[in-house]
Amino acid sequence: MLTKFRAAGLVWPTLLSLPVLVLLVGLGNWQMSRKAWKDALVQQIEAGLRGAPVALDEALRGWPCQTGKSCPFPEYARVRVRGRFEHDRERYFYAPDPALGPGIHVYTPLVLEDGRRVMVNRGYVPDQHRATATRAAGQVLGALEIVGLLRGPGEKAMFTPENDPDRNLWFWRDLGGMSGCGAKARGPYCASYVRAFVDAEAEPANPGGWPRGGTTNLQISNRHLEYALTWYGLALALIGMYGVFAWGRLKSAD
Repeated sequence: MLTKFRAAGLVWPTLLSLPVLVLLVGLGNWQMSRKAWKDALVQQIEAGLRGAPVALDEALRGWPCQTGKSCPFPEYARVRVRGRFEHDRERYFYAPDPALGPGIHVYTPLVLEDGRRVMVNRGYVPDQHRATATRAAGQVLGALEIVGLLRGPGEKAMFTPENDPDRNLWFWRDLGGMSGCGAKARGPYCASYVRAFVDAEAEPANPGGWPRGGTTNLQISNRHLEYALTWYGLALALIGMYGVFAWGRLKSAD
């Protein structure tokens, strides 16, 4: 058989085609695994939205793992927290709204009743209301209760701009930077932060209407089946082209 392949000049075409075929099938399989992950995430979001809010500690029970094993962050769990805002530590997250125009999300530390802090995304504010004086009614004082969706620590994507602490403008959820507690920061204040964020729900609305809660993006794109079929289709096309080519070469070598 090898002699026949050599005579037909198919050894190198075969050796070159096989790695490409393995790569295409591997990419298709990877997209199918991504689809399974995305399906599970959508189910997790739907379950969180349907569920009654739970205490923060209940939602975070078992995370981070203490056993060295991998455990997923309880993303999008619906939680209830109670405390008071530290409005003088507001952080502004760049978040233009397709309907409302240029604006920010206001992230504010909430001091919980036990002294810990959790960073709360209070919601969207248009650029003209960035200054707190223009939305003074929304700077609620005293103890209050917030219901929202739990979000994990952020990670910088490849094309996301660098955060700009000097301008108080943030492009990804860097809890260390937004809290003022970087990698080298120590002390009780930094130790008080829960390693999570809470996206406040839209209702009840803040006095004066700003910030406007309910900003969590729940539209999860899931086109991985389409991508997988594309890779599998290219693999089948490669097999078909190679088959036609090899059949012709073998026939001419007879």
